[in-house]
Formats: sequence, C-alpha cells, structure tokens
Amino acid sequence: MLIKIGYDIELAVTSPMALIYLLHVHPSRRDDLVAPEDFRLSNGLQAEEYMDAFGNHCGRVNVPAGVGSVRFTNHAVVRDSGMLDDVNYGAYQHDPTELPFSTLQFILPSRYCEVDSELLNFAWNQFGQTPLGWARVQAICDFVHNHLRFDYQQARATRTALQGFQERVGVCRDFTHLAVTLCRCMNIPARYCTGYLGDIGVPQVPYPMDFSAWFEVFLGDRWYTFDARHNRTRIGRIVMARGRDAGDVPITMAFGPNTLTNFHVVTEEVFDPGYQIAA
Repeated sequence: MLIKIGYDIELAVTSPMALIYLLHVHPSRRDDLVAPEDFRLSNGLQAEEYMDAFGNHCGRVNVPAGVGSVRFTNHAVVRDSGMLDDVNYGAYQHDPTELPFSTLQFILPSRYCEVDSELLNFAWNQFGQTPLGWARVQAICDFVHNHLRFDYQQARATRTALQGFQERVGVCRDFTHLAVTLCRCMNIPARYCTGYLGDIGVPQVPYPMDFSAWFEVFLGDRWYTFDARHNRTRIGRIVMARGRDAGDVPITMAFGPNTLTNFHVVTEEVFDPGYQIAA
C-alpha cells in the first residue's frame, strides 16, 4: 500500500524568535519513504536539524526580524503494509521490578499526565480487578472511549488528563493523555505518539484532516499500539514523534508571539500504480 502524506502550515510572526518543529516522519519509518520528504521552509529560511532525547527528528528555525510568516510544506509517499495494528492478547505485563530501565520514565508523571493525582486511586478502584496485560489496557481504552466525548470545538492545548477526566470532553490528544495516565497509574509503561492516520479502511469522518494522537504500551518484550479515541485497530498509522505526552512532541513551538494562519494536512491512500514511479 502507498500512502500520500503532507501538510501546509503557516504561522504569522511579529518579532525575531526561535521556532522548533517535529514535522518529519519518525526515523523508524524513514526506510518506508518512496523518496525523501519534500520538506520546505518559506522566505529562504534554513533549519538546523537534530535528534531529541526520545529519538525524534526535530528542527529549529531562527526567524530573523522582518519575516512576517513562516510556512512549512511537505509532501511524501510512504510504503505501508496495509495491515491492522498488531494485537497480542497474551502479551505479558511486567512488574515494575522487571521493567527495562528505558521504560521507567513512561510510568512517571509528566506535564499532561498526572499519575500522582486522584486518578491514581480511581485507576486502582476501576481496573485493579481486571486481568493483567492486554486485557487491562483494553479495559482502560474502553473506559476512556466511553467517558470522553469527541468535540473539535472543545479543543484546548492546556487540558491535562485529570481535566479531561473531569470535563469529559476533548480531542484525540485528550483521549490519549487520559489513557496514558491510567496505564501509568497501573504501572504499565505508556508513551504518547503523534503522526498521520487517514480514513483508510474505515468510513470517512466529517472533519478536516489533521494529525492524530495515539499511544503505545510496553508489554512482553515490545511496544504495542492502542488508540482510545477510535478504540479499534487501524490501517496506515505513520508515526512522526513519540514522547511522555504532547508537551514533548509539539508539531511546532514558537518562542515568541505567533498566530496560526493556515493548517492543511493530507493523509490518503494512493491508488494510481504509476504514482510510485512519479514520486
């Protein structure tokens, strides 16, 4: 399967500033690109690229005075297996004494995931009697999927997992933050993911295409994908970045006054057999 991805994002800026972004395909999917990403910056700006502590491909733009806007565009085609997310009902849940050291940071509280809050007692009361492992994570996804109401009009960049739990509304990042937090409360390492997820293999939804958020948990000897918003396995996830929560993986973060003036994302299956050659 071939999936066309890309975006056109523009920020209006009024002063010199640094601007960081996580807008590239994750290095783990780089070999799946048919050709290198066609990433471009407007106004002759140049980016300094680097890898962050979580292994994400990032960039920094130092915007000089007099530049009224910064526009990011990208186009690429990705090969994908076309298979649904992996499922392993027998995946083993480790005791914290057995967890690899690299996973321990993903059972701790983070900016948007308040493990050390009233959610801790709630989680043990709600899920403490569920079977360990896959079934427990699925029980958490079922709860979050039914507890929160999806509403783009209620999106708020500062909403935490606890606030989402209390307000019972949000967008995909809120579903993900709450599920991640409840997993961590139950000593299951969980990390936040952002990337592309098109309407492939499912009915199209009546919303503009956007980036998506889901999460991964460490069970057995590997990380598995879960999605509390959709609460079903999906085809064609293309990860861009992973971290403790959304604070670690901002699409863009400007260190100065800015306004989002354009935001357009493309994620769609390519059916033209000649597209791969053209790309």
